[in-house]
Order: sequence, then C-alpha cells, then structure tokens
Amino acid sequence: MGQSLSRHDRRLLMENPILCGVDEAGRGALAGPVVAGAVLLVDEFYKLPWCRRHGGRIQDSKKIPAEAREELRKELDVLCGKGVINAATGQASVGEIEEHNILGATKLAMLRALRELEKLTGMMFARETGGDLLFGQEATSPRGPLVLVDGKPLRDFPIVHRALVGGDGRSLAIAMASIFAKTERDRLMRELDGECPGYGFATHKGYGTAEHREALLKLGPSPHHRPLFLRKILCLTEMKNQGDLVFGGDEDLST
Repeated sequence: MGQSLSRHDRRLLMENPILCGVDEAGRGALAGPVVAGAVLLVDEFYKLPWCRRHGGRIQDSKKIPAEAREELRKELDVLCGKGVINAATGQASVGEIEEHNILGATKLAMLRALRELEKLTGMMFARETGGDLLFGQEATSPRGPLVLVDGKPLRDFPIVHRALVGGDGRSLAIAMASIFAKTERDRLMRELDGECPGYGFATHKGYGTAEHREALLKLGPSPHHRPLFLRKILCLTEMKNQGDLVFGGDEDLST
C-alpha cells in the first residue's frame, strides 16, 4: 500500500517539489473536537532510506491497528525532531462545531493546522483571491507547496488546494496527515475520559457505539458532547424505543 502511495506522490512532485497532505479525524463522532493534521514533505524525503523501508506501513489511519498507529506516530515525531518532515495539528471545539456545523469546523481545524505549519517552516501557502481573515492576509500569496486535501474540494476555503477523493488511500502525504490527526484526537479523548468518566471516551473515542449510546441515556450529555449531533441520535433513540425504528450496526471507528 505505502509503496503505491509514494508513487502517486512522486507524480505530483513533478508539478511541485513540496507536498502538504491534510486530513481530519473525528468528523462523525458524537463528542469531542474535530482534529486536522497537516504534513509537509519535500521531494528528497521520498528518496530517503526511511521512506523506502517504512513507507509501506503508512496508510489510512483508520485501517491501522491502534497500537501500530501509535508506534508510527512516535517514529514520525522523531522525523519531525530531525527536520526530515514537518507536521502540525489543529482543532475546532464542540462550540465551533455547533456554531459553524461540522464542515465549517473541519475547515477551521485544517486552516489552523496549515497556519501552524507556516509558523514552523516559514513557508507560505498560496491563498485564493479574496483574502483570508483567519491568516490575517488580504492578498493572494505567491505559489506555495501543493496542498492535498482528502475528500472533495472545499468551498470557500482560503488556501489553494487539490482534493483527492479517497486521498488517504492514494497519497502518502495525506495518509501521514491522517495518522497525526487520529493519534492527536485519540490523545485528547483519553484526557476527556479522565475528566468525564463513565462515557467510555477512551474506548470509543466519542463515536456512536452501542456502549456510548447507553451511557448517554444513563448519564445524559456531558459538556464535551456535540448538541447538533445529539439531537439526531437522541431523536432516533426515542423512535427506536417507540418501536418505529430498528438500529443497524454502527461503524466503530474507535480503533
């Protein structure tokens, strides 16, 4: 898998010698923030022994077992410490999800991760015409790294980007960003589990598993639950209790 991801990125490097993969984690959860990861890779990275030997282990973070994913994050942090790669994360809070909806909050998280990368590297990402209030700029920037975003093109997104549907399974840069996003969000959810015991955040990471729904019905929502999402899930639960709906199995993305 990883070798094919590298080949895809190498084709893109012919257009631009610097790639920046961006991906998010927690978009479909009932609780906790949405977190984005951004990873900046230069063309030399793909020629390094580490990439040749270990790139095959990199894939969509949801497809990597939790323990292996955490080990990969440690290795990637070492590469960051050596300046081999650059990476950053950003998040949007439950309040921002409620205010801007999940898509708007996801874009905020992505922008914050990209802004942090700019601070770390001194590079500038090209802006769309019209400015960028979050970044405090009003003019279009010169051409910057090629920003690759998993999914469909983002409307009203101030950074020039290329969207790749299924990008975490096509681009090594995006797959690496997904690992940063997922491991960072998992860490945050483990912290929330300590603050609000009983919901099982450390296990299901806020996703709508049967365990989580049962805890919600027993304890009620915590301050870390997303009101917009709970209105939907609690409405469906009420319909189920009335015999109007039978739940199917939820996708468990906690691993």
